[in-house]
Amino acid sequence: MNRLLLSISATLLRARMRQSVVAAVGVAMSIGMYIALSGFMNGLNGLLDGLILNRTPHIRIYNEIQPAEQQPLELQRLIQRTAGDDLAHPFINRIKPKSDQLAVRNALGIIDALRKDPRVDGIAPKVNAQVFFNAGTIEVNGAVNGIDALEEDRLLHFSEYLIGCTVTDLAASANGVVLGKGLADKMLVGLGDAVQVSTIAGDRFTLKVIGFYQSGMADFDNVTCFVTLATAQNLLAKPRSWITDIQVRLKDLAMAPAMAKEYARRFDVEALDIQTANAQFETGSSVRSLISYVVSVVLLLVAGFGIYNILNMMIYEKLDSIAILKATGFSGGDVRVIFINLSMIIGAFGAAGGLLLGGLLAVGIDRIPFHFDALPTMTTYPVDHNLKYYLIGVAFALVTTFIAGLFPARKASRVDPVEIIRGK
Repeated sequence: MNRLLLSISATLLRARMRQSVVAAVGVAMSIGMYIALSGFMNGLNGLLDGLILNRTPHIRIYNEIQPAEQQPLELQRLIQRTAGDDLAHPFINRIKPKSDQLAVRNALGIIDALRKDPRVDGIAPKVNAQVFFNAGTIEVNGAVNGIDALEEDRLLHFSEYLIGCTVTDLAASANGVVLGKGLADKMLVGLGDAVQVSTIAGDRFTLKVIGFYQSGMADFDNVTCFVTLATAQNLLAKPRSWITDIQVRLKDLAMAPAMAKEYARRFDVEALDIQTANAQFETGSSVRSLISYVVSVVLLLVAGFGIYNILNMMIYEKLDSIAILKATGFSGGDVRVIFINLSMIIGAFGAAGGLLLGGLLAVGIDRIPFHFDALPTMTTYPVDHNLKYYLIGVAFALVTTFIAGLFPARKASRVDPVEIIRGK
């Protein structure tokens, strides 16, 4: 019986071939546009997210200079109260700021402990320092980032923003420097040129430009440069254990806030998680994603209403056929199955066409040239070719067409054959 019902559905479908093709094309267009739009929007979101998140570790461990919790005046008053001398007036002068270092205390021990944590995916130590670049008689303010180039690339995609060199070149260079593109333009230097760097302590060093770094954020590119971890420690005349930042990448990003608090208590350091550091940016990314999903769902719903209208009109035009089917022994349930089969056949063909169309559109967008001075490594429009968009499109198409065919099918199952035949 099921095969017979399917055969009848195919016959009715062929009888209204033009309308059926239009409905299938509508579904295909909706799914194709959903796949292309979702891939493009999420690819663009990934690009924008990367501009921030690729420079932000999941957890940043550092040491921050903070004022003493108990000030000298408060401490003196506490001593007087303890001695029972509340009437005396304390006088405090010539207070010197507390001497402290920016480096993380016991950094190597903390790194060893983090490597044993099964929740940690990777660690990249870092040395930050303020310096001056000597451009003729002018001193240009800058920031040196001493990094483990290979780990920095693995955790934070460092190589995606390099021009003229690779992470291997930087890792192998003892006195090489990768300048921010804006900083290099200020000093009018090119590959192979030598630049002089002065530290805050007054020491001067000569470094060789081996490449440029361009992230697309001018404020960052105008002051930053990158050297190896050992080079940065040599500039500051510090030992190999002197590390100002420990960048941690987790296996589960959602655990970052809780683990940052845990590390702060455990190691007595400052720990900043990625969600706190980029709260406003995360909000913007969520809104963009929501807009893309809403537009995509609307496209699929429009296709569903098109199928509903076509099947509704088909029922009115096929009342005679429905009456004959029921008069010859087909039940209302059989008629309902016939028209649901109609909608599902349209949905299946539309889904297949939508997959093909969406894939072609996504590949086409991915090959459109895209040149932006702030992102020289980006040559085409970003598209996310994730399989989930194809699966969601097919599932939504089948569900939508089923629902769109269900209501007309229920109406067809209630047709009274006696009234139809009598009316004829």
